Amino acid sequence: MADPATYRPAPGSIPTDPGVYRFRDEHGRVIYVGKAKSLRSRLSSYFQDIAALHPRTARMVRTGASVEWTVVATEVEALQLEYAWIKEFDPRFNVKYRDDKSYPYLAVTMGEEIPRAQVLRGAKRKGTRYFGPYTHAWAIRETLDLLLRVFPVRTCSKGVYRRAEQSGRPCLLGYIDKCSAPCVGRVSPQEHRAIAQELCDFLAGDTARFVRRLERRMKEAAADLDFEQAARLRDDVAALTKALEKSAVVLPDGTDADVFALADDELEVAIQVFHVRGGRIRGQRGWVAEKDAEDLPELVQHLLQQVYGGEGGEAVPREVLVPVLPPDPTGVAAWLTERRGSGVSLRVPQRGDKRALMETVARNAEQSLARHKVARAGDLTARSQALQELQEALALDDAPLRIEGYDISHVQGSDVVGSMVVLEDGLVRKSEYRRFIVRGDVDGRTDDTAAMHEVLTRRFQRHLKDRDREATDPETGEARRFAYPPNLVVVDGGAPQVAAAQQVLDELGVDDVAVVGLAKRLEEVWVPGDDHPVILPRTSEALYLLQRLRDEAHRFANTFHRERRSRSMTRSALDGIPGLGEARRSALLARFGSVKRIRAASAEELATTTGIGPALAERIAAELAAETTVPAVNLTTGEVLDEGDPT
Repeated sequence: MADPATYRPAPGSIPTDPGVYRFRDEHGRVIYVGKAKSLRSRLSSYFQDIAALHPRTARMVRTGASVEWTVVATEVEALQLEYAWIKEFDPRFNVKYRDDKSYPYLAVTMGEEIPRAQVLRGAKRKGTRYFGPYTHAWAIRETLDLLLRVFPVRTCSKGVYRRAEQSGRPCLLGYIDKCSAPCVGRVSPQEHRAIAQELCDFLAGDTARFVRRLERRMKEAAADLDFEQAARLRDDVAALTKALEKSAVVLPDGTDADVFALADDELEVAIQVFHVRGGRIRGQRGWVAEKDAEDLPELVQHLLQQVYGGEGGEAVPREVLVPVLPPDPTGVAAWLTERRGSGVSLRVPQRGDKRALMETVARNAEQSLARHKVARAGDLTARSQALQELQEALALDDAPLRIEGYDISHVQGSDVVGSMVVLEDGLVRKSEYRRFIVRGDVDGRTDDTAAMHEVLTRRFQRHLKDRDREATDPETGEARRFAYPPNLVVVDGGAPQVAAAQQVLDELGVDDVAVVGLAKRLEEVWVPGDDHPVILPRTSEALYLLQRLRDEAHRFANTFHRERRSRSMTRSALDGIPGLGEARRSALLARFGSVKRIRAASAEELATTTGIGPALAERIAAELAAETTVPAVNLTTGEVLDEGDPT
């Protein structure tokens, strides 16, 4: 841990202007990003008496080795730059005030010739109408299943639609009247678009018109003694009514708002948000995050940044209701307006229905925090205890804040792969996971120790190459993948695997990384050069952490191995044709639908495919003509594959 006084900037060198600052550790890695109205005032607060700082802040300034800043002109620029840096560098000491999932929406692709209703997440697509957000994807599917009785719009993928179009037979939904089956011509594209437009109108809040229309048709059918049709229409009315009941009316029609509430203690904060669209609650979400030294207004500001910022951010509604205003409400409102493209009202509700709804959301946040504290009362303590126990058992200078686990997976020396998984502060960092395809050495060895030697050599060679350069590639803007070394390397295995790992570090001159191995049979911890393993108590938090890391590395390696093995198990008539790579094969299959149709096509027809020239088209036609008696087979089972299957 560094002494903050060693890198404290001279007070007179820090400007008083607004700006954004970054703390870096000894390896140049950005560990914290923040913004301030006055950089001098804010940065000086980090270099006061360490005992007076929040524990998390004190740990951050001790981990840091340098600080830098950028002056900006306005608060909106500061918000944008701060969010961009947090997204780019993913600093370990910046608290994430939102969960890692995007909200699901019910989307209708009106930009397509045959619109499709589906569940979508992430960035909005042009020409698609979105309704939501919803809490769960299953809630959307449940609602859509009810609405398809009345609005039988297409829900199938492009592949399913194309196969139905080619075969002349609709899918199951077409047979049970939950799809109007434009794929087989039951309705024209114009008629299907009209159905999709009616679905959009209903979801947008124009509901009474459709219910009245169905009720009128039901009464007419009953008057004509067509009781079967009347019964079907009655069920349609019930389906629409049930779909409407799933969304409670809480605010006047036309109100679009996100209502946030928070409940916090000294360490954590519980966040709840209700999404109101058209006056109805369309979704609710809650999560719990670790709390920094920020007061509630700053916490609200960072929460709004993370929820609405970036390409994967949520759509900004007309109103954002919060328990307290951020420090600069005008700047945040201007930033939200820029994100939305039209005016956004950011305020604290004081009375009426919106105040009552805010109180309901706040009660949900309080109950969520209480449940979380009961369920995970000892989690933070257990993580700290595990790292402390590892430090003591392995005689390390500091607690291993970054631990990397490695494993090898193969079947009798074929398709050998390696995995690297990462724990930081005792928590998994999946964005730091890496996979390796083991090539083997000149002697063709593929045993575990040789594979482990290759994987670690490649990892630490990249580290040595990247460590003296900027942590972010100036050309691509992407973080360098292996710039940061671990404090501890854990390999799956005993003394041979540990010796191979230590040999790599010795060969490369890396002397600040510890290595251990965890053997499966008796869960012994092997240290390089020791004839006897370290035995951790079965109830030890340190042993549990190593087991979790080892099992996660094993899972990650096996998953990658299965993926590669399954790809190599199946061969197609298109494989092995010179000049026909993966992209061109995909283009051909997308154009013709199957290998059988490609074989039946002439060279001139093949040449109309993107990326296929006349010479390659002639070669493909000749190769397929020679292969007419050789079917595609599964190399494991010997089963002859259907040539209509693009795989």
